[in-house]
Amino acid sequence: MDCQHYNTDLPERKRGQHLQREERGAIQALKRQGLTDRAIARALGCSPTTIGNELRRGTPPRKSNKGRAPGYSAKRGEAVYRANRLRSQKPHKLLSCGAFVSWVAAQVREHKWSLDACTGYAKRHGQFSDDEMVCTHTLYNEAWAGNLPIGIMELPEAVKRKHYQSANPRENKKNFGKSIDLRPKIASQRTEEGHWEGDTVVGKRAGKEAVVFSLLEKKTENYMAFLIPGKTSDAVMAAMQMLKAEYGEHFAEVFKTITVDNGAEFADFAECESWGTEVYFAHPYTSWERPQNERHNDLFRAFVPKGASMQNYSAEYILSAADELNSRPRKKLGYATPEELFDAFLDRVYSVGSKPACPSQGQAALPCLRHP
Repeated sequence: MDCQHYNTDLPERKRGQHLQREERGAIQALKRQGLTDRAIARALGCSPTTIGNELRRGTPPRKSNKGRAPGYSAKRGEAVYRANRLRSQKPHKLLSCGAFVSWVAAQVREHKWSLDACTGYAKRHGQFSDDEMVCTHTLYNEAWAGNLPIGIMELPEAVKRKHYQSANPRENKKNFGKSIDLRPKIASQRTEEGHWEGDTVVGKRAGKEAVVFSLLEKKTENYMAFLIPGKTSDAVMAAMQMLKAEYGEHFAEVFKTITVDNGAEFADFAECESWGTEVYFAHPYTSWERPQNERHNDLFRAFVPKGASMQNYSAEYILSAADELNSRPRKKLGYATPEELFDAFLDRVYSVGSKPACPSQGQAALPCLRHP
């Protein structure tokens, strides 16, 4: 039985707000008092059309011409409204994006792409129509909801914590070379190719074993990674000597500046300045002064997890891991790949026919600078 004592003194309604249970009760009470639809609308602060629609929704159909016509029931109006709301939900977007979702899962598992890289690459190359895709934000939401064929732990970018940095870097007591404070501003603006950041990636920290020496070009984000015998100055300089032999007289054009940290493995790195390259050293414990290289070393960990011995990986595998990163489309590059942009840079440096060749088998530790 419907309540006959609804309160018609209601708080002011917000424009566009759906009718609530209390307002339906007020409509029932006012209608039984003989008020018109417009009078009820003024009392509730809504449109007369809203009142008319609600009266039709809550009034049962007349079964015969005999007897009194059925009146509006707030209880019936509420029940019909709830039933309509259940049917008004938008169908799940992923139901029409099965091919795209399967392709994204394959790229993540085979090439370690991020979800944003998958979305941007597919849009840039027109692999799927707009109706067959969802945006990056939706993909991450669906991943957290467990609606994708890949688990959230397969997306390391989604579970990373924020890193906070000190506003006052510690003073550099070592004197391996010029401080990063003297580095020209253009090297950090990413408007010109040829400015690099370097670092080493270790496996078992307690063991004296092979490590990976990495270099990152700041504008194109081209990443070089190759295996060296140990975390020593001699091993790092041997790798640089091989790079010098590879690029020859154009070395200083490709490597205009290189910024490294103050680890002991870079104690002799300033010798590269004799080849025309400017070398700078970051402050101690300030990894954010070489942010791009640090980030790519973190991405590289998808291929060589932390704590894993570098002795378990071949030089060829390290090269292929770097190739995978360089062939990954990037949002900040307009979903172009670092490989494409770095090749274009080399094309401008070298004349046709005199570009550096990929290293031979005898130089397996040196990364291939051009990709097939």
